Amino acid sequence: MKRSWHLVLASALVAGAVTPVVAVGSAVAADGDITSAVLANRDVVLTGDAVVRVPQGTHTYTGVISGEGALRVSGTGTLVLAKDSTFTLPHSRQHQRVRIPGGNHPYVVVGSPDEPAVTVDAGATLQYGTGGTTGLIGSFPYNTPGYQQNQDNIRVDGTLRLSLTRLFNLGVISGSGLVTQPRNMWGTLQICGTNPFSGIFDNGTGVNFASTTCAAELPNARAVVNRGSWIIDTPLNHTVVQRQNFYSHEYGNDVNVHSRPGSKVILTGVYSWSDSGDGAAPSLSDPGLNWRPVAHKLNKRGTNIEGADVQWGDGTTHQIFMPGTAQTVYINLHARRQRSRLTFDYNGPVTLGAPVGGGMYHDTLGAPGAGDVVIAGTSGNDVTFAAAQYYDGSTTIERNATLRLGSGTADGDGSLHTGGALDKVIDNGSLVLRNTGTPTVLPAVTGAGSVTQSGAAAATVTSAAYTGATTVAKGSLIVSGTSLRTSSAVALTGSSAVLDLSKARDTTLRRLRVVTGAKILLPRDSPELTVGSTTATVSGNGLVIGGARFSVSRGDAHTVLTALPSTTTAHPSSAASGPAPSPARTGRAATSLGASTGTMADTGSHFGALWAVTGLAGVVLAGVAAVFVFVRGRSRPRTSPRHSR
Repeated sequence: MKRSWHLVLASALVAGAVTPVVAVGSAVAADGDITSAVLANRDVVLTGDAVVRVPQGTHTYTGVISGEGALRVSGTGTLVLAKDSTFTLPHSRQHQRVRIPGGNHPYVVVGSPDEPAVTVDAGATLQYGTGGTTGLIGSFPYNTPGYQQNQDNIRVDGTLRLSLTRLFNLGVISGSGLVTQPRNMWGTLQICGTNPFSGIFDNGTGVNFASTTCAAELPNARAVVNRGSWIIDTPLNHTVVQRQNFYSHEYGNDVNVHSRPGSKVILTGVYSWSDSGDGAAPSLSDPGLNWRPVAHKLNKRGTNIEGADVQWGDGTTHQIFMPGTAQTVYINLHARRQRSRLTFDYNGPVTLGAPVGGGMYHDTLGAPGAGDVVIAGTSGNDVTFAAAQYYDGSTTIERNATLRLGSGTADGDGSLHTGGALDKVIDNGSLVLRNTGTPTVLPAVTGAGSVTQSGAAAATVTSAAYTGATTVAKGSLIVSGTSLRTSSAVALTGSSAVLDLSKARDTTLRRLRVVTGAKILLPRDSPELTVGSTTATVSGNGLVIGGARFSVSRGDAHTVLTALPSTTTAHPSSAASGPAPSPARTGRAATSLGASTGTMADTGSHFGALWAVTGLAGVVLAGVAAVFVFVRGRSRPRTSPRHSR
């Protein structure tokens, strides 16, 4: 019997809506909904885009998906892949280009990335592997150095769980979900290229961010949860920037940084503990918990800089990357191909509360750090070291930047390492010393910057060649075995300020300003002070030099000059240009202020005092005569008539 035309048409439409599943040997060729084939553990050869709608629960797939097409994982359950799958996008949809420039130092560049070959929808979970080496979706046609760049890019809006024990790459990662690795899963995700992923990475054991053969970017990722080691490296002559906040979720996790010559790693976020939320929503209930130890040291975290050039901040923030103390964080500088370098680049005040050392992991003080520290010259960059530092290297303070040793509060004292072969301060900005309890000794200080002592605890300078100003606002600045003759000016700005020159190589100052009560200590046996080109030897109980007035007292080890009221800036005109001459070059005899007359004496004899007085009188009389002549000349009649306007 003939079928009516409308029945034929209806049958054709229904047939077109059914997913074709064609057996090919033991595999099925399919597109559309392949849920039933996957749940039945059948191998699938894609002939187009396909979807697996995963029901609730965990479902392990022991088959292989190959062919051409894209795969979407949807539903509410977890799909576990036990074997590697190898499908790719159809050739007509492939436009991704992979270049390998660099010559003898090759690195991978991914351009014009393809659309995702794999998509994990919100609510669904896709798991790569069962704790072994297989279970990855990928194709690797590029022969990339150092790792295999995956051709199959992935979008994760749900959850991607990585249960693999090998080095692997996911291609270009996008989406807004969660990429997570279980704890103690000794596999390593290699992230390369620019990944627009805006979700969260939860690192259970190990992630490589960039490498010697690829750069990496995560411009939009919300955060990194770190339970293991997040390892950063760079190709030659590349800068790698990571802007995410890191959240510590387990004891002993770290961020380890390597770099090649000419390269730099910039970290602009904060490495914080997380006591709230899970891997998908990390947070810290109280920022103060970063700074004090908690039970089982759960908030202990660290960074190892392995011969790398690392910069914290990019000049646009003022939240330090590693907030904490020696009880909650560790920071190590190691030398590998090169010495390490750590730069602080912030636009406001930050505090480093932990020592920078060179030990292994938690044993920071097991060895001195092998690297240098820079305070970048960004306007507003104000860094406080509130702990004793333990790196053998230079500390550079760039112009416009400030380094403070000590927070000015109890338990916040800071210092720099001394005694190392490479210890020195290059101060082109401002160095401020403000310990409250622990005296500090500085390594050699050079540069065009200033030094300010403003702490109750004494600070000692043992080698000073800086040319900026020296200020003592509070406490004692001790000059030992060196001098301040290169400093442009010395100011004692607080009544409790003490400048101790009793052990100085010489007591020459270019300019001097003092306030009442401030003190200068000179040697007991040979008390002499030079300001500019004026040299005074103390022999009485008072002293005037360059307009500054002092009382004089003597102790067992010091001669003490105490500034008296109405003191003025002592800065002879000759001191403004070039270094101050030494007493031997001034050609002037020592001068003192007699206790009975308060008058400067050239040698301390009465004849000298009389000569000083008569000489002064002669100068005054000469001045009066000059005025008389000038007035007499003005009073003579004019030889020409005055013009009217």
